[in-house]
Amino acid sequence: MFKKYRILKWILNSIAIIVAIFVILGIYVSSLLPAKDETIANSQAHNIDYISKDLPAYRGKILAVVTSTDTMGESGKSTGYELTELARAYYVFKANGFEVDIASPLGGRPPVVLDDDDMGIFDYAFLNDSIAQFKTNNSLLLNDIEPDTYEAIYFVGGKGAMFDFPNNSYIQALIKDFNKKNKVIGAVCHGPAAFVNVTLEDGNSFLKARKVSGFTNREELLLISNAETIFPFLLQDKLISQGAIFNEGIMYLEKITQDRNLITGQNPWSVWAMAEAMVKQLGYRPKDRAITAEENSVKVLFVYETKGKKDSKVVVEQILNEKKQSISRSLLLSHSAVSVIQGHLKKAYDLLRLASYAKNIEISK
Repeated sequence: MFKKYRILKWILNSIAIIVAIFVILGIYVSSLLPAKDETIANSQAHNIDYISKDLPAYRGKILAVVTSTDTMGESGKSTGYELTELARAYYVFKANGFEVDIASPLGGRPPVVLDDDDMGIFDYAFLNDSIAQFKTNNSLLLNDIEPDTYEAIYFVGGKGAMFDFPNNSYIQALIKDFNKKNKVIGAVCHGPAAFVNVTLEDGNSFLKARKVSGFTNREELLLISNAETIFPFLLQDKLISQGAIFNEGIMYLEKITQDRNLITGQNPWSVWAMAEAMVKQLGYRPKDRAITAEENSVKVLFVYETKGKKDSKVVVEQILNEKKQSISRSLLLSHSAVSVIQGHLKKAYDLLRLASYAKNIEISK
């Protein structure tokens, strides 16, 4: 009887210790998060110099295509286009002299995915921009689009694109027209689903021997373990099966690939670079832009992945002390959480310490 009591006591003590560890860890992680900026939701485009001052003369129009699908197949899970993937590219194009039209398979108001944790000043400015919102809420019907009107086309990501971009005859016609005229074609994250089953006049797949990036199998399956049953296909597998040379980068970090007039990005963190690469391919030097805190964190994470913790700390110091820029500690902590899910506990701890290191430098300034 006393032996059973000792075992029970040991179990209860162990549970208490584990709970205490999680509580302490939770408090520690919370302490690393920056205070929420309550004013950011009121951001206005006219207050952002990048998109309101020193704008070049009109250079033409770019068509942004978003999904009309609001549900992931039969799963019942809501979806749509990713706001950040539209808003950031929209303002890069605008800042560089291009007017942007927005179209969708069904026209009208497309479903949107808002992720408050990832949204920054440009994303909220887009929500508060009456012109941008009018264009979005009254998106053009794809079959009404005249391709000669546009200098480039951009397929916005969002999981809904996996359902209504492939096999859409109007999307296929646009891609073939832009490709034939050697116009710039861009896509990010799930946006490259637009290229699936596009056959050119010579009978070859549009993707044959093309270098592309897009949301990877690893990224998809980590977030949605049953993605293979929810989506009609895994994007990476499908692109490869149709002849693409898939250029896979580090999970959830910036990665863009350019193959002549085709420019693709792996995930939402690739939008800035992809949009600016499109501007460059259109023949213009992209306008100088202040690097965001999120982009700086992506740089830190890339150095950590490729060179290790020591070098990544040096980059943190350079960004905060030398360049006088900011780092998104929230993104570092998000990647730490992803590492826990993957079972990479040392990496998770390293990223926590990097976030702490960044915080300490900011406090000491």
